[in-house]
Amino acid sequence: MASFFTILATDPDSAARTGVIATARGDIPTPMFMPVGTRGSVKAVAPDDLEKLGAKIVLANTYHLSLRPGLELLTELGGLHAFMAWDKPIITDSGGYQVFSLTALRKLSLEGVRFRSTYDGSEVFLSPERAMELQVGFGVDILMCLDECTTYPASREETEKSMALTFEWAKRCQKTWKELGGHDNPLLGQAGALFGISQGGFYPDLRKKSAEAIASLGLPGQAVGGLALGEPSEITYQAIETARTGLDTQKPLYLMGMGTPKDLIEGIKRGADLFDCVIPTRNARNGQLFTKKGKINILNAKYKNDPKPLDENCSCYCCQNFSRAYLRHLHQNREPLFLRLGTVHNLHYYLDLVKGARESLLDGRFSWYYKEFYDFQESET
Repeated sequence: MASFFTILATDPDSAARTGVIATARGDIPTPMFMPVGTRGSVKAVAPDDLEKLGAKIVLANTYHLSLRPGLELLTELGGLHAFMAWDKPIITDSGGYQVFSLTALRKLSLEGVRFRSTYDGSEVFLSPERAMELQVGFGVDILMCLDECTTYPASREETEKSMALTFEWAKRCQKTWKELGGHDNPLLGQAGALFGISQGGFYPDLRKKSAEAIASLGLPGQAVGGLALGEPSEITYQAIETARTGLDTQKPLYLMGMGTPKDLIEGIKRGADLFDCVIPTRNARNGQLFTKKGKINILNAKYKNDPKPLDENCSCYCCQNFSRAYLRHLHQNREPLFLRLGTVHNLHYYLDLVKGARESLLDGRFSWYYKEFYDFQESET
């Protein structure tokens, strides 16, 4: 039986590595960016677009899917994969981000969290046990422990309390997951691979303590949460480095909600394997498009008559067929086609960035790849 995570190559000058996560629905080469499909759909693109782009896994959100369409309907229709016509792996956020983001609509306790639904105002209760029941019921391949993170900045007392709650919830998640068919080797289980989430805010000793606690559970994977909350990037990267000293480096590491192209390249350098973020899809809808030389704001007047593609070295469908002038025209006139083309391009950029990192690690030239990334970056092209 193959192992869940295999490291294929490492960088001698950093913590970067490339490997493979094995799932029943296909292998996930790492490092890998995971497009965000919060409600079972990556905005503006279809599953066949994602497949052509090389996406191997997408992320969906437990909180939103539990409210609409709900577990009962998803079960009736064959699970989340069948519902969204995606036969590759799916990872689900446990709903922990909503514990953080819906502060005004929730009441937190050791038992769990009570929300007011953002759809109809009805009361919703989410406990660690319920988070596992939902995710296992959805039939996903990677599921996350319910966690709670602090804001930035937060006091040490607040951070310690949040960290302790996250660990207690993780233990309860693990217990329920195993009762539902979870196994330390997910390839032998019936309930996907459970990842624990380390917290600890921006206090180095607490970051390490939380990481060690989560690692002690021996779960198939681990994540670093509570980042990209408005803190300076140098603090973010230091938190990743500190957390990693307490985690099991033989397990896959997921940086939650990260981030910008720079976040990806810096996260890879620090040993991260999985990333997700709404930036490529959200920014595409707002007219901000990523290229190897930096960002393009397509509504800029200088693109009105520009016959060039977004990126002359890009092989995506958008760049192979359409000019900057046409894209500006579409966006200026709010044509729906722009949403698809811009999203296809941005996701291609992100997926190609991590693909390049994987290839450079296999070839022993990650340091060169890292340097090239910064050599090409400009504020706008």
